[in-house]
Amino acid sequence: MPASPRTARAINDRLALRLLHEHGPLTAGRLKQLTGLSRPTVADLVERLAAAGLIEVVGESGEQRRGPNARLYGLVAGLAHLAALDVRTEGVTVLVADLLGEVLAEASVPIVGGTGTGPAVEQAVTLVERTAKEAGVDRLHTLAIGAPGLIDPATGELRDSSGLPEWHRRLVAALQERLPARVIVENETNLAALAERRDGAAREHDTFVLLWLGHGTGAAVVLDGALRRGASGGTGEIGFLPVPGTGGLPSARDCEGGFHALAGAAGVIRLAERYGVTAPSAEPGEHAALLVRAGIAGGAEDFLDALAERVAIGVSSVVAVLDPGCVVLGGEVGRAGGEELAGRVAERLAGMSPLPTRVRVGELGGGAVLRGALLTARDAVQESVFAARLG
Repeated sequence: MPASPRTARAINDRLALRLLHEHGPLTAGRLKQLTGLSRPTVADLVERLAAAGLIEVVGESGEQRRGPNARLYGLVAGLAHLAALDVRTEGVTVLVADLLGEVLAEASVPIVGGTGTGPAVEQAVTLVERTAKEAGVDRLHTLAIGAPGLIDPATGELRDSSGLPEWHRRLVAALQERLPARVIVENETNLAALAERRDGAAREHDTFVLLWLGHGTGAAVVLDGALRRGASGGTGEIGFLPVPGTGGLPSARDCEGGFHALAGAAGVIRLAERYGVTAPSAEPGEHAALLVRAGIAGGAEDFLDALAERVAIGVSSVVAVLDPGCVVLGGEVGRAGGEELAGRVAERLAGMSPLPTRVRVGELGGGAVLRGALLTARDAVQESVFAARLG
C-alpha cells in the first residue's frame, strides 16, 4: 500500500533534514539530486521546513549565480542547545553545543579526593551553568552524561557501583533540579563506542566490541548497528569475567578475581614492576598508561608480550561468544599501547580463536566519551525539535 500524502511528506522532510545535517547548507537543486524527488516536491518541502522555522537561507551558491535557485539552505542551529558531560572520579568536563553539535564552549573542573558529596555536586552543576552562560545559552534542551558504572536501562539512572564516589549518583538529580533540561545518562564505554562507530576506528563496522582498558576494564557491544546494554545494563562488564591467572574467582561485589585483576590499572602496574618498567607516579589509570608508554619507548618486549597475553585472554572470550569481527582497544592503557599492543594482541588472538577478528586502536583518544555524549545529546535534541516543529 502506498504511503499517504502526509506520511510521504513526513518521510521527505526527515530525509531533507538529515541531508542538511550531514552535508551542510544545500541548494534546492542539490536537495533534488540527493533525494531523487521532483523539483515541485522539493520546492514544497523547502517552503514547509522554512515555515516551521527549521531551515533558513544562509547564503548563495557560487559567485556567478543569483536568484532563488542559488539560495543555500541550512538548519537553524540556534533552535536548541545541549550539553555533554564526561564525569570521572577526579573531575568533570562539559561542553555546550548548538542543534548541529557545533561546540560553543568547553570547560573542566577537578574534584580532588576527599571533597564532600555536596560540594562536589555543587562544583559540577556550577560548571555546567557557567559554561552555558559563557556560550550565550539561556536554556539547555538536553544534557548527556558519560559516567563509569552501571546504568539501569529501565530508569536511565546510575546504579550503585563499588569504587565510585557518591557524588556521581547525586549529580543527575541535582542537574534535573537546577536545570529545566532532559538528562540522559550513559556508561562511558558505551559512549566511546558510539563515537568510534560514527567518527573513529569502527566507522566501517556495524558489529564490533570496544574493550576499555584503564583504571578498570569494560566492554561496549555493538551488534548490527545497535548498542546492546543487556537486561540489567550490565553487558560488557568484562572485569567480572573468570579467567586463568588471577588465583581466584570474582564475587558479586568484587571483580579482583576476574579479568580486571589481569588488565585493570592495578594489574598492569604490578606487571610492570615485575619486569622492571618504571614511570612517574600518577592516578592509577594514567600511571598504568605511562608505564605502557615507557615499556614501548624502552623496548621492554617481555612486558609488552605479557600484557598482550593478558588482554588476549579477555578478547578471546568476547570473540568466542559474540564473533564481532572487530575489537577496538580504548581507555588510557589501550590508547597508550597503540598499534604496538594491538598488533601483539591480534597475533595471540589468531592463535587462540578460529574466528577472524581485527584488533584496532581507538582513533578518538581521550575525547571519545565526550564526543559520544555530544552525539547522543545532539541526536536526542534533533529528534525532539523536529518532531515538535513538524507535528
